[in-house]
Amino acid sequence: MAGIVSFGAYAPRRRLQRLAVFASIGWHSPAIMMMASGERSMCNWDEDTLTMAVAAARDCLTGQDKAKVDAVFLAGTTLPFADRQNAGIVAAALNLAESDLRTADFTASQKAGTSALLAALDAVQGGGRKNVLVTAGDHRRTKAGSFYELWFGDGAASLLIGGDDVIAEFVGAHTISCDFTPHYRGALNKFDYTWEERWVRDEGYGKIIPAAIGALLKKLGLAIGDIAKFAYPCFITAEHRAISKKLGLGRDQLVDNLHEKLGETGAAHPLVLLISALETAKPGDRIVVAGFGQGCDALCFQVTERIKNLAPRQGVAGSLANRVVEETYPKFMSFNDLLETESGIRGEAPTQTAMTTLWRKRKMILGLVGGRCTKCGTAQFPKSDVCVNPACNAFHSQEDHEFVDQPAFIKAFTGDLLAVCPEPPAVYGMIQFEKGGRMMADFTDCELHKLKVGQPVKMAFRKKVHDATRGFTGYFWKAIPQAAAKPQGGA
Repeated sequence: MAGIVSFGAYAPRRRLQRLAVFASIGWHSPAIMMMASGERSMCNWDEDTLTMAVAAARDCLTGQDKAKVDAVFLAGTTLPFADRQNAGIVAAALNLAESDLRTADFTASQKAGTSALLAALDAVQGGGRKNVLVTAGDHRRTKAGSFYELWFGDGAASLLIGGDDVIAEFVGAHTISCDFTPHYRGALNKFDYTWEERWVRDEGYGKIIPAAIGALLKKLGLAIGDIAKFAYPCFITAEHRAISKKLGLGRDQLVDNLHEKLGETGAAHPLVLLISALETAKPGDRIVVAGFGQGCDALCFQVTERIKNLAPRQGVAGSLANRVVEETYPKFMSFNDLLETESGIRGEAPTQTAMTTLWRKRKMILGLVGGRCTKCGTAQFPKSDVCVNPACNAFHSQEDHEFVDQPAFIKAFTGDLLAVCPEPPAVYGMIQFEKGGRMMADFTDCELHKLKVGQPVKMAFRKKVHDATRGFTGYFWKAIPQAAAKPQGGA
């Protein structure tokens, strides 16, 4: 039995108010007022498709044994590297075993997420892989003041596909492959070139999605009434509902397209909607999910009793709840390279990454792996040849020790207005891991005036530096302060 073993999702906490966009640039694009209700998710300056994918994958692996993952498939149309396997970076950030691990990128189509999902199901059914982690994300940039700027949102979703303990069994699939091109982006272009929305609506979404879903149900011998939920993308909300009417769906069968709360998350969106359906699903429910782009993938799953035993996680609902309002449109423009801001002389410092060092220190940099002394049990970051415990000082006694999920709290912090930061001040400080080990870390997704010594933090995989000259993005782990403060007096 192949199917979904676990799921996870991530959306940046910032929610750009669409009315704020209209208030800033409506003078140039008055028609966007028609789409200016609600909000869309937006990446922080240190987030991108890869960092969101890692966050969703970590959420998906909650309660799972990651040592059993033997493949990582990453989907997206905005992956940071054109010739460096992005899925390999995700695997390294998750600190997965390198031996016999299969990794692959799926890209160049909005249905890349469902294509990766189908490939994972094929791999498990064929016996080549046992547990495949499928993660999809997108951080799509548009020209300022466009409808797509309001339609889109940033986010990621992740599914663990396996043959044992599935929470949703794979029933079947049908794919239509055709070169219908509602938009495209050339290899050297920054933005998509889009065609008329009416044509995309009538000839694309309105015909191809119903055809794929109809063919799937016919293949499986199922009727519309046999399906509890239908999840398919369509950023034109009226057309999203119109497709529902064409299919003859009941009011409760359609999964909301999340336009008002999130926006469309590109290749991740079909998986986001599938997870949204799974979060409220009951054993026995059948769910149909479709991915649209140069055709359509339609898949059917049936929920099992094991969904009741799934460990709590953030998921889509938690991601939507974790939000802060953003009303500064120029900040959104700056974070998306639509507005060039002054970085000062300090911003001219060399940013080249030494590939040799990145390779030698890959576990430390990408996986936040330090050391733990096998003689006295002292944990330390980074790992070294000598134990830092003065009562031990053993040589060559340390084994790998993961710090990513270790509880930690703020030991000291500062806000630096002179350091280069897209959103000053730069906030950083010392964090202490409760079970031993400490490190200097950048803080992110926080407000300086709300920080306190003793406040708990969680670690997040984020962009550390971007070398625009060489087109290289360097990643590391940052600390995200949490709401509750830890009582002071700890080690």
